[in-house]
Amino acid sequence: QVQLVESGGGLVQAGGSLRLSCRVSRSIFRINYMGWYRQAPGKQRELVARISSGGSTNYAESVKGRFTISRDGAKNTVYLQMNSLKPEDTAVYYCNAEIVDTWWGQGTQVTVSS
Repeated sequence: QVQLVESGGGLVQAGGSLRLSCRVSRSIFRINYMGWYRQAPGKQRELVARISSGGSTNYAESVKGRFTISRDGAKNTVYLQMNSLKPEDTAVYYCNAEIVDTWWGQGTQVTVSS
């Protein structure tokens, strides 16, 4: 079992920045993939960024160059630094952990005003 607790969401103006945190209940290096997903109203949940246990990362095309996923093994925490935010980034952001099973956090709201 893996517990994930997100924090760091909020309201920000377009062009601003936020950093999301996901605290994990076990060593993140024992988790195959840690990821951030988002779901906007009326839309499907989509992958934003993902990092493997080996440190490889991949990003959605829409956030490349603006968002950065990182991790702190000592804190068992994964971060999503979001810069140059746009109104279309508005969504609930979810932390995700994949081993054999998949676990999700409760989500944190990010709202970007124009």
